[in-house]
Amino acid sequence: MAKDSGLYNSVAPLKNVSALVALIDRVQRRPHGFPGLACYYGPSGFGKTTAGVYGANQFDAHLVQVKSVWTARKFCEAILADLSVKPQRTIADMVDQISDELARSGRPLLIDEADFLVQRKMVEIVRDIYESSGAAIVLIGEELLPQKLQAWERFHGRILDWVAAEPGSIDDVNHLAKIYCPGVELAEDLRQHLLQRSNLSIRRICVNLLRVHEVARTKGVDHFDMKGWGKTDFFTGSAPDPRRNLGGAAQRRRVV
Repeated sequence: MAKDSGLYNSVAPLKNVSALVALIDRVQRRPHGFPGLACYYGPSGFGKTTAGVYGANQFDAHLVQVKSVWTARKFCEAILADLSVKPQRTIADMVDQISDELARSGRPLLIDEADFLVQRKMVEIVRDIYESSGAAIVLIGEELLPQKLQAWERFHGRILDWVAAEPGSIDDVNHLAKIYCPGVELAEDLRQHLLQRSNLSIRRICVNLLRVHEVARTKGVDHFDMKGWGKTDFFTGSAPDPRRNLGGAAQRRRVV
């Protein structure tokens, strides 16, 4: 499970963090007989993992981040490690161990990078755990995760709610500036420009705020607007154009 930290506690006001917290709370407090699975989804860079860590801390939930190379055995072992339970020999026994512990504790289970569960055909393991434990289980994944889960009708039919992570907003920029660009006042025109150049991605907003902070320290300034920022570009995520005539440049250096 994730640990408390100043960084993760400071992201509480972010829109997508609040959305996931509300989803976990809704699934955890659902009336008897209602489905206990949920899905939180959105494009890469929208802050879903950060929201998951914060949500795990808020609800004392178990959090597992699936890796692309995991097998069913490794997936079960990872959950049991977070549960502090020694795994049994077989996958079937491990599923029972996980279910028993979640039923006993009543704590939610958050599964990040859940697209890999679909890719590795491990979705039914999660359903087995849910059916045996009744625990609140939230899958966190990419934008197309809801469509991918449609292939598993018995799982798809047990979803209480689907919640989409939203693009970054100017409010997110304003809050993140306090974390990644402390001591530097950013004019409204520069904040809006930074948001657009970041393509509304929370991750790129953070990267670009850090860039502003580094430039401010280099120049020894504590205020930036568009005029002061000038033609310095922001990181957009686009690949740089290929460089030309590198061989010719190397040849010229050798001649000199």
